[in-house]
Amino acid sequence: MEDTLLALARRAHLVASWLLAACSLLGVTAQAGAQDLKPCRVPGIKTEVQCGVLSRALDPAQPAGVHIDVHYMVVPALARRKKPDPVFFLAGGPGQSAIKVAPMLLQQFARLNNRRDLVFVDQRGTGRSAPLLCDDLRQSSLAQQLDTGLREAAMAQCLVELKKLPYGDLRQFNTLLAMQDLDAVRQALGVSRINLIGASYGTRAALEYLRQFPAAVRRTVIDGVAPPDMVLPLSFSGDGQATLEALLIACEKEAACRKLHPALRHRWEQLLASLPLTVRVANPVSGRVESLTITRAMVLGLIRGPLYSPPLASALPFAISQAALGRWDAMLGLAFTAQPVRAGDLAMGMHFSVVCAEDVPRIAASVDRPGRDFGDDVVGSYQRICADWPRADLPAEFYTLAKASSAVLMLSGGLDPATPPRHAQRVAQALGPMARHVVVANAGHGVMALPCLRDALPRFIDAEDDSLAAAVDVSCAVRIPRPPVFVPVLQGVAP
Repeated sequence: MEDTLLALARRAHLVASWLLAACSLLGVTAQAGAQDLKPCRVPGIKTEVQCGVLSRALDPAQPAGVHIDVHYMVVPALARRKKPDPVFFLAGGPGQSAIKVAPMLLQQFARLNNRRDLVFVDQRGTGRSAPLLCDDLRQSSLAQQLDTGLREAAMAQCLVELKKLPYGDLRQFNTLLAMQDLDAVRQALGVSRINLIGASYGTRAALEYLRQFPAAVRRTVIDGVAPPDMVLPLSFSGDGQATLEALLIACEKEAACRKLHPALRHRWEQLLASLPLTVRVANPVSGRVESLTITRAMVLGLIRGPLYSPPLASALPFAISQAALGRWDAMLGLAFTAQPVRAGDLAMGMHFSVVCAEDVPRIAASVDRPGRDFGDDVVGSYQRICADWPRADLPAEFYTLAKASSAVLMLSGGLDPATPPRHAQRVAQALGPMARHVVVANAGHGVMALPCLRDALPRFIDAEDDSLAAAVDVSCAVRIPRPPVFVPVLQGVAP
């Protein structure tokens, strides 16, 4: 999900640089049930875990046709007398591998692992589950990474290659079928009910699983809610504009920011008006000095990443002021710093298979409108790519939400440019009294990693009944302040 196309898709949700899963080295290919899980080692996880693979029809309507392997990993509970309901983690993107996310999540949710198995399923199209991979442009020149036209050409070539795969029917890679795979893993493990934790796109997956298999869900936690009717990437334009506007207003109200950047809004408008502009800048990754024609779309893409994280966004006033003076190092450096925060190795073929089927066809009928500055550049780019991308025909009920029959905890960051509270609010209304929505006003995209919420989430899942789960105290999160403006320590750097 992103505003300058592949960079947005690579930002999808949790803070980390993901590690490769060792399951990819083990070659486990036999159909696995709970009794067939194989011991495996995953870099970043100190203890031995278990890996399995389940054979699934690529197209459920043709059970005798092409099959794919869906890989999953189980981290066994530490306690001998464990709880019967494991926790399934749903990755973001779309396009992120759940198994690659696992090492970081195990650190955050170690308490959940005391008495519950933790399960990570690589969704079809990601990880080792029939991956739909495209060339990674992060080591390319700045122009190749930031220029929309060049990246559209790269995706067109990737589409040609993906269609050649044995499982190259890209219509079969969507959230609806992926959640049927997830339930097949639940059945293979021999458990009757599971708990779901999803972030960003993982929240859409969780809601779809809840729609298809409500009786199989005990508790659900969704962070940064991206419902099926969200209409990506159109919603990102207006939501990103709202977050940028909040930043400009906050600077005007904060004495230190107002002193350092007294004309920030004017400088921002001047900066946009000066584009396109050809400059020579240092690549923040390689250090090489490159010639780059910076466009309006590029600048908006560069600032979007830091907006996901308020601590990084606190340095945007400085970066904007420097860029307005012709100094681009701060903005480029900040944007590239934000990329690992939002990333993971995304399977871009899976990303577009999902978005082209589930979102882009609904853009014309959407009530959302592009933001004033962010405009419709990214929308147009997605539409051009999706014009040739094979897409699934999804039933109308995919976009509906029934009343929840089990407790659901929804988390939103008030400064989130991707999945702000407005999306979770309508989901809460649809799910009914079993759903609780908590807004952390000064947080960005992804709030469950905040210290007090890391403690509250296990209490929510461990609660013996839904009334106790609903009473879990998360008031500490709503009191988190907005980070103050970044003040450069280098002497002689003019704002």
